[in-house]
Formats: sequence, structure tokens, C-alpha cells
Amino acid sequence: MGDAGSVAPVGWQRARRIARMAAIGTGATVAATVATGGVLLGQARQARRTIPMAEAPPPRCDGVYGAKLPGPPVTMVILGDSSAAGYGVHRRRETPGALLATGLSRRLHRPVRLHRFAVVGALSAGLKHQVEAALEVEPDVAVVLIGGNDVTNRTPPSVAVRYLVDAVRTLRAVGCEVVVGTCPDLGAIQPIQPPLRWLARRWSRQLAAAQTVAVVEAGGRTVSLGDLLGPRFAAEPARMFAWDRFHPSAEGYAVATAALLPTVLSALGAGQERRPSLALREGVRSLPEAAHEAARHAGTEVSGTRFRGRERGPGGRWAQLRRRAFFGVGAVPQSGPAESPTLEGLA
Repeated sequence: MGDAGSVAPVGWQRARRIARMAAIGTGATVAATVATGGVLLGQARQARRTIPMAEAPPPRCDGVYGAKLPGPPVTMVILGDSSAAGYGVHRRRETPGALLATGLSRRLHRPVRLHRFAVVGALSAGLKHQVEAALEVEPDVAVVLIGGNDVTNRTPPSVAVRYLVDAVRTLRAVGCEVVVGTCPDLGAIQPIQPPLRWLARRWSRQLAAAQTVAVVEAGGRTVSLGDLLGPRFAAEPARMFAWDRFHPSAEGYAVATAALLPTVLSALGAGQERRPSLALREGVRSLPEAAHEAARHAGTEVSGTRFRGRERGPGGRWAQLRRRAFFGVGAVPQSGPAESPTLEGLA
């Protein structure tokens, strides 16, 4: 997610153009409402007043987790914006980095050395400097959460994706595995009211789908964060969102991290692979089709695959969709730098 102060007004011409597209999914009445430029401008201003600006930085989570476990540490880096940094929580053990590092160390039975380079308010353009810093620690795996600020700042998706692709290719060139949590659905943010909320949802999903295609083509894997993984965020916003009603709470981050961890493990060769399924939301698709399906269904992993011995088909690169089992979240003693909740056991 991003800097709450970056919710930007939408120009009249763009609002009209997107309203015509929105009519496909939400009806002409909604489209006509969205096309009212004054409504959008007023709602953007109201969102700025309602969502507090970023204050104190999130807690640092760098360190070695599972330090007493045998073997050399796995080095993991966390890149991206405030959602990667863990803005909205007050304890290091509640940050996404700490949760992921704890879960990895317990499942791999090895120490995990964590470095967080994510920056509150970062756009995709800021990934270049984060990657440069990350390369100095020779990472084994990178987790990237980015896109919310690109939506609120109306960065063209093609521009945002270009910076993300450059980051993924640079990391993959040195043998680092990459897992990207795609742009969350900003339509789930309560202070953003309709019709601006509907536009935010559309823009978020468009960017998430574009991110998925680009990341998989570049050799990474994606997990769709969508509406932050399910109806609980809509049904229990006071519990799942932090005090600013924009960033996830500790429990919200735990839910999102539970979806990311199985894919991170799989990227490191430690996941429990299953045969491709033809069930809903699973199986082999063309990459563009997989990307759009994942954008609609939070928690879906997309990775490159081969089908009938071929990497590409008539629709482009083949992709594998998976709905991996989430890891349960429970408080257990942490043998790393701080006691932490961990993610353990396949559901």
C-alpha cells in the first residue's frame, strides 16, 4: 500500500474515458456518475482529509531469524512500499518481513537473514535504488510488494510495470528468486467512497494484471493480494485495518503473509508441489488469461510453466495458476532477534 497523502484527483477527460470502460462491469448508471468530474475531485479531497498522513516509520525487522537452527542462513530481502515495510503496526514481530522470515526458518529448519529495503511511500520507480542496495547482501529470495502508490498517483501502468520488470530481471540475473505480491485492491479502502472507490478498484486490478504478466515473463512469481485476501477485510475493517484505515493491521498483515509464504517456499524449492488441477482458479492458462483471473481472485499464485513440452502457446507464455493452502498463524516462541508470531503448518 502507499502513502496515504498521495490520493490524487482525477482529470475530467480521464474520468470520462475510464467511466466508459467501467460501464461494462458496473452499468451505465455508475458510469454516468463516475463521469461527473466534480464528484471525483471532491472525493479525492475528502480521502486526503480522512486518511492520515504517514507519521512514525514502521519498526525495523532486520536480523537473523531461527539463529539457533543448523545450516547457513537463507538471505531474504523485502522491497517495495509501506505494505512491505509494515507501516501500521508497532512491533517488529508483526511486520510482513518478520512473519515471512519466521515462517521460512521454521519450515526450512534453517536460519533466515532478513534485510528490509522497502520505503514508505515508494513508487515502482523507487525499486531501482532498493534493488541496488539489496544486491550488496547477495539475496537468495526477494519479496516485492508495490503498486498502491502508483495507483493513487496515477502512474501509467506501462511506466510502473517497466520499473518493476527492470527490478525483477536484475535480481534474477544474479540467481535471486523473486516473489511479487501484486497491487492490492484500493477499492477495499473504506475512506475512499464510491464512485472513486470503483475507479480505484478498476485501476488496481488493471495494474495487478499487468504486473503479473511482466513479472512471470521476467522469471518471477506473483501472488495476487487483491482485496487483501477475502471478505474479512470488508466485513471487519476495524480489525483488519490499522488506525489510519488505509494500511493493514497486525492481523491484516498476517493474513496477507500467510498467502505469500507458500509461494516463497516453492520459489526456494521447498514447497509441496501438486499436479496441475483443472479446478476453478487452478491449472494451466495463457499468461494474459492467468493474470486477469488472478487479479479477480486474491491469493492466486501465477508462475511460468511448460505445457505439452512447450513454453509458449497460441496465446503467449504458458502460466500455472495455483491456490496454495494458506499457513495458519499462531504465536510461538521465536529463536531469532525477537519473539514473533509465526506461520506454521499447512491448512
